[in-house]
Amino acid sequence: MQLYHHPYSLDSQKVRLALEEKNIDYTSFHVNPVTGKNFDSNFFRMNPSAKLPVFQNGSVILYNTIEIIQYIERIALVSSGGYRDDPTLSSREVVEWMHKIQQWNPKFFTLFHLPVKYRLYVSKFLRRVLIARMAESPELASAYHRKLREAYETEDKMQDVEVLRQSEDHLKRILDEAEIKLGETTYLVGDEFTLADIMFIPILSRLVLLNLKEKYINTRPNMAEYWNMVQQRPSYKKVIGQYFRGWRRQRTLLKTWCYVQIRRLLRRY
Repeated sequence: MQLYHHPYSLDSQKVRLALEEKNIDYTSFHVNPVTGKNFDSNFFRMNPSAKLPVFQNGSVILYNTIEIIQYIERIALVSSGGYRDDPTLSSREVVEWMHKIQQWNPKFFTLFHLPVKYRLYVSKFLRRVLIARMAESPELASAYHRKLREAYETEDKMQDVEVLRQSEDHLKRILDEAEIKLGETTYLVGDEFTLADIMFIPILSRLVLLNLKEKYINTRPNMAEYWNMVQQRPSYKKVIGQYFRGWRRQRTLLKTWCYVQIRRLLRRY
C-alpha cells in the first residue's frame, strides 16, 4: 500500500491518523503542495486534481478522503479476522460526523489567516510552476491550464471577505456542535475513539498552527480538555506532533520556505 501525502495537508493527516490507529503498514511518499510537487507530471497523470492524499493498494487507487479511511477500516477488520460487512464497522452516527466534518473546506480559512506577503509569494511561485510543467508536458496542457485558472480564481475570492465569513460560520457550527457532544461523552461519538475523532483532530491542529487556539478551542472548555487528551495519542505524535509541535513547527515551515525561495531565485520551477 502506498500513500502520497504531506504533513501540510489536512486530508493527508486524517488518512495517516487512520493508518496509524488501525496499525496498517504502508509506504509513504511526501508530495509537498506548497512547493508544487503535486504538479509534477508523474503524479499529475495519476491525479489531475493534484489534491492530496492519494491512496493506492494494487490496482485500487482512491482520492476521496472518507472513502480511503473507510477502506482502511475494512482492511483492518479483515486482517483481524472479521468481514467487510461486519457490524463492528463504524456506526451511522460516526459516518454522519465524518461527512459533517469533511464538508468544511479549510482552504480559504487557512489562506485568509496567513500573512499576505507570504501567501502572495507562494501563489505566484505555484503559478510559475504550473506554466513550467505545461511547457514540459504539452499532452497535459489542458489539465494544467485548468489548475492555473483555479489559482487565479482563488486569488479573486481572497479579495472577498464574505468568503472568509462563510467559512468561519461553517467552522463555528461544527465546533459548537462538537462542544455539546464532548460535554456528554469522552469522544465525539461515545466513550471510544472513532473515525469521527480521526477526522476532527486535524482541524484542531490547524487552528493551533494558525495561532487561533485561544479563539476557537480555549473558549470551549470541553474541546480544550479533549484537545489536551488526544495530543497524547501515539498516532497524533507521529502524524502531526513531530512536524508542528513546539520548535518542530518552525523547522517544518522554514524548510519549505527556503526551498521556495531558492527555486525562485534560480528560476527553477
